[in-house]
Amino acid sequence: MSTKNSVNHIHMKIRNLKNLFLFIALLASGNSFAQNPIITDVFTADPAPLVYDNTVYLYTSHDTASVEHTNYKMPDWLVFSSKDMVNWKNHGSPLSPKSFSWATGDAYAAQCVERDGKFYWYVSTFHKKDENSKGGAAIGVAVSDSPTGPFKDAIGKALIVNEMTTDMEHSWDDIDPTVFIDDGQAYMYWGNGSCRYVKLKDNMIEKDGPIHIVDVKNFIEGPWLYKRKDLYYLIYAGKGTKPEMIEYSTSKSPEGPWEYQGIIQENVPNSFTTHPGIVDFKGKSYFMYHNGLLPTGGSYRRSICIDYMYYNEDGTIQKVVQTKEGVAPVK
Repeated sequence: MSTKNSVNHIHMKIRNLKNLFLFIALLASGNSFAQNPIITDVFTADPAPLVYDNTVYLYTSHDTASVEHTNYKMPDWLVFSSKDMVNWKNHGSPLSPKSFSWATGDAYAAQCVERDGKFYWYVSTFHKKDENSKGGAAIGVAVSDSPTGPFKDAIGKALIVNEMTTDMEHSWDDIDPTVFIDDGQAYMYWGNGSCRYVKLKDNMIEKDGPIHIVDVKNFIEGPWLYKRKDLYYLIYAGKGTKPEMIEYSTSKSPEGPWEYQGIIQENVPNSFTTHPGIVDFKGKSYFMYHNGLLPTGGSYRRSICIDYMYYNEDGTIQKVVQTKEGVAPVK
């Protein structure tokens, strides 16, 4: 082993020991400090919550890179559920890129939505080089009669391929889909470096019109679209890729124009990415994100956390306070 590699290896060991000592110290401080991260037996990222039948279902990415890895290794997507926002049941992995005949590579951020009793899981992964695509990031959709699966490819091909979007030169710009249904009309937002949206048909598996470029300030990736009262919110990772912050814009329409409102989450510990997932459940608003604070964690071994989210009277969002305590059980 070279001197440089030896030094890097020592630094990595020191970092992992620091994370381990921090985690042990938090546990020793009492149970009130053990809520964040909420899942501790596997590494999870890119939270996408869904409320259905008095339960919160949480769809996540799954980090499996080794401690020494310097890139992502994400073989599948996971599903968890909770009735109190504290105790989470692991439903395993009902979907992976292998579930799609056209897909290859890693399982990036995804979101599941319900419509008319069916569950549509929009995922970002990569496309094989074939007659339909030259490769690059792509978005697929799987469907199930249950929020926990089994899921299957809904259309037998990608919904979005890299060739459909040409405003960015890099091949991984079609990632991180978020889908929102507004008065019967479904919208899908997504992107890396450039934010796009398209309307979806009622069947949820076909585009309904052209792809639009969204004019939104500081967008990097990871959009999350929702509505509260008369305002639409577009939340996303921004400011820079190393490290990211969560910023947002608002609009009177799901199609914009969008007014920039600022930063609501600062950098997270031990991870250069962060990713928003927002849900209202039993009268409270929750902000989900990931960091790298589990023992041996990091930017490629991330963990999901939950904290409360609060609004001002004018509808703007207060800064999210990241805590070790997390949230209290919902009664």
